[in-house]
Amino acid sequence: MKIGFIGLGNVGGKLAASLLRNNFDLTVRDLDEKLTKHFLNLGAKVVETPKELAQKVDLIITCLPSPKICAEVMEGQDGIIHGLSANKIWLEMSTTDEAEVKRLGEKVIEKKAIPLDGPVSGGCHRAATGNIAIFVGGERNAFEKILPALSIMGRKILHTGKLGTASILKIITNYLASAHLIALGEAWAIAKKSNLDLIKTYKGIAISSGNSFVHETESQVILNGSYNINFTMDLVLKDTGLFDKLAKKLDVPLEISPKIVEIFKDGQKKYGSRAWSSMIVKRMEDKNNISFRAKGFPEELVDFEPEEKGIEI
Repeated sequence: MKIGFIGLGNVGGKLAASLLRNNFDLTVRDLDEKLTKHFLNLGAKVVETPKELAQKVDLIITCLPSPKICAEVMEGQDGIIHGLSANKIWLEMSTTDEAEVKRLGEKVIEKKAIPLDGPVSGGCHRAATGNIAIFVGGERNAFEKILPALSIMGRKILHTGKLGTASILKIITNYLASAHLIALGEAWAIAKKSNLDLIKTYKGIAISSGNSFVHETESQVILNGSYNINFTMDLVLKDTGLFDKLAKKLDVPLEISPKIVEIFKDGQKKYGSRAWSSMIVKRMEDKNNISFRAKGFPEELVDFEPEEKGIEI
C-alpha cells in the first residue's frame, strides 16, 4: 500500500515517521520545507500539491491543525479531492468537527473513494513510538484494509462505527483531559499550601482513585517547570469549542464545560495562544504566589515502552 501523509507537525510528523521507520512506501506534503526535506532525507517521497499526492497513493492521511485548514487542503484548486479516484481511502487524523468530516466525506464518496476519520489520543510521546491510541470511524472494510498501517502508528485501535463517530469520541476525551488538567491545578495548589512533599503527592495521586492519564503525564512536566506537553492553549480552545458546538447541536445544557472555556481563555490571555496547555495550572501558582516544582521529573515526556505492533480492541 502506498501512503501519502499531509501535515508533519507535532503529531503528524511522528505518525508519518513511524510508517517510514517500518518501511512503508511514504509520500509527504507540508508547507514547511524543512520538515519535507527531513523526510526526503529519511527516504520518503515529496510532492508539491495535495492533488499530486492523492493521485500517487492508495491511502491519503491528513493531520492538520484545524477544520478550516483541512477544508483548504481537501477542496483547494490543487486539493486532495481533485486527485481522488475509485477505491482510494482518505483518513482524517486531525481532531475535527463531526459535521465537517461528514461534509468532506460526501465529496470523497462522489469520487468513488472512501472516507474515514481516525483521530489519535495519548500524547506526542506515544505518537513518537507508535504506541498512541487511534479511533477510526467509517466503512468496516476500509478500516480492515488500512489496519496494517494503523497498527504501526498506534498500539490500541478502536473502530468506533460510522464516519464521524471517531471525531465525536475524540472531542469527548479531549474535554475530559482539559477538565482533569484544571482540577490538577487546584489540587497542586492545596498540596503545596499544605506543605506536602510534592514527589510523594505525585505518587499518592497516581495510586489513588483520583489518578488520571493527565496526572501521570502532564503533572510530570508541571513539577519539572517546563510545562512542555507539546500541546498549546489555542488547540485546547479549538477542541473545547468543538465540544460545546456539538452540545448545542444536541441540545445538551453543559455546566462544567463553559467554566473550562472561561479558564483557558484567561490562561491564553495571560500566557499566550502558543503557550503549552499545561501552563493553565500556572494561574494557581501566580494567584497563590507559589511554585509547583519538585526534583526528579523530566523536562519533556518520553515513552519508554517498547514499540509494539498495534491491535484492534
